[in-house]
Amino acid sequence: MAQRTWLITGASRGIGAEIAKAVLAAGDRLIATARNQADLQQFSTDKDALVLSMDVTDEAQVKAAIATSLEKFGQIDVLVNNAGFGLLGSVEECSAEEVESVYRTNVFGLLNVTRAVLPSMRQHRSGHIINISSIGGYRSSPGWGIYGSTKFAVEGITEALHGELAPLGIHATVVEPGYFRTDFLNGSSLRPSAVQIPDYAQTVGKIRDVAAGLNHQQPGDPTKIAPAILEIVNTDEPPLRLPLGTDTLQTIAEKNAYVEQETAKWRTLAESTDFR
Repeated sequence: MAQRTWLITGASRGIGAEIAKAVLAAGDRLIATARNQADLQQFSTDKDALVLSMDVTDEAQVKAAIATSLEKFGQIDVLVNNAGFGLLGSVEECSAEEVESVYRTNVFGLLNVTRAVLPSMRQHRSGHIINISSIGGYRSSPGWGIYGSTKFAVEGITEALHGELAPLGIHATVVEPGYFRTDFLNGSSLRPSAVQIPDYAQTVGKIRDVAAGLNHQQPGDPTKIAPAILEIVNTDEPPLRLPLGTDTLQTIAEKNAYVEQETAKWRTLAESTDFR
C-alpha cells in the first residue's frame, strides 16, 4: 500500500497522540498539529513527520499550515479532526462566552480545517475525512447539553459531507468514542461552567460527581482507538459512523429503542399533519 499522509489536529495528547503514533508506526507520513508546537516534540525528530502550530479557530493560521503541509508532502490523504474540548454544565448555567468558546473549537474549527483541506482532496479525487465526535453526539444528557450539541453538529456535518464527497472519491466518517481512559475528564480538556445553580444539584450536580470519580477509570482503552481508525482507512468501503466502546453501543441501542417507541406512540398525530 502506498505511503499516505495524515493530518491530525489536537495531536499533542489523548486520542490524537495515539493516532499519530500509530500512523508513523504504520509507515505513513504525519502532519501533527496543536496550538503549541512545543507540545508535539515526541514527533518532531521523525523524518516522516511535520509538526506545526495550528489554532483551528484561526482560519488564516489554518490556511497557512495547510499550505505548508502541501508544499512538503504534496497532498493530504487522511484528515483527522480531533481538536476539541468539553464543557460541563446545565444549559442554563453555561454562559454565552462559554458556549461560543466551545463552538469555536469543536465546530467552527473543524469547518476551518475541513474547508482548507478539501480543495487538494478534490483535485486528487481521493481522501478520507475522519471527524471525532462522541457518545454525546448521538445522545445528549444532563450536564452535557452544550458539549453534546457541538458533537451533534459534527454528526450532521459529516452526514452531509458523506453524500457530497462520495461522488468525488472522498470518504467521510464520524467516530463516536465512549468513555476512554484519557485526560478528557480533567481540567486540561473539560471545563466546568463558572455558574452552578442549586436547582440542578440532583441532575447536573450528580453528573459532575460521576465525572470526577470516573476520571482515569473509564472503560475504554485509548491505545485501541488508533488501530480501529487505521482499519477503516484501509478498507474500500469505510463506514459513515464508527461507534467505539461497549458503552457507546449500549447508548445507541437505548436511544434507537426509545425513538422507535415514542414514534409509534405519536404516529397518528404525526401523520395527521399531511394534506388530505
